[in-house]
Amino acid sequence: MIIVDDVHKRYSGEHGPSRWVLQGVSFTIPPRVNVGLVGRNGAGKSTLLRLIGGIDTPTRGRIERQCRVSWPMGFGGGLQGSLTGRQNAKFVCRIHGHDDALADRLAYINDFANLGDYFDQPVKTYSSGMKSRLQFALSMAFDFDVYISDEVTATGDVAFKNKAAAAFRNLADRAGLIMVSHGEGTLRQFCSAGIWLHEGCAHWFDDIGDALKHYKESIPA
Repeated sequence: MIIVDDVHKRYSGEHGPSRWVLQGVSFTIPPRVNVGLVGRNGAGKSTLLRLIGGIDTPTRGRIERQCRVSWPMGFGGGLQGSLTGRQNAKFVCRIHGHDDALADRLAYINDFANLGDYFDQPVKTYSSGMKSRLQFALSMAFDFDVYISDEVTATGDVAFKNKAAAAFRNLADRAGLIMVSHGEGTLRQFCSAGIWLHEGCAHWFDDIGDALKHYKESIPA
């Protein structure tokens, strides 16, 4: 279970604090429920994913994770650019206490990300898509109760998109999923519930179709 309680978020810039991205957002995600986040560009979808994944912290409010939550798959941060993909993967495996079968985990990550020789090149030489694929593979190499995906299915070629889709389907029996995607078909395929972000507020819907309906109705004709 993940509890988001009265969360506010805004950032500081050169000219002082920005507008509120999120204002008083509250909801509870039950175990093994797949949730799609919908809203216009700038509505705060990726911000909310980073907060839930622990990559960022709220300005006010709290987020309680009563389960193991992945970092956002597709999020390009968290990788050390001067290290190779393999070295980054080794580091992540070790901080998660998985020195055992390290070679097998590294082989899985490299195969899933499909980086080829680039796995042994510095991450700073990667495209944004390659970084996203490495982050996705790193997440899938560990067992979490909830996986977070930020536009992962829009990254890479057809083969990788199919691989990502198969991985999401395989999660159904053992974990939940929180997903951002601009593809309505993708959200309907993998998510049962939905959260519509609009003007800093979050609206929970038990049916992803209802969340998509409200989102589409909010877009000016």
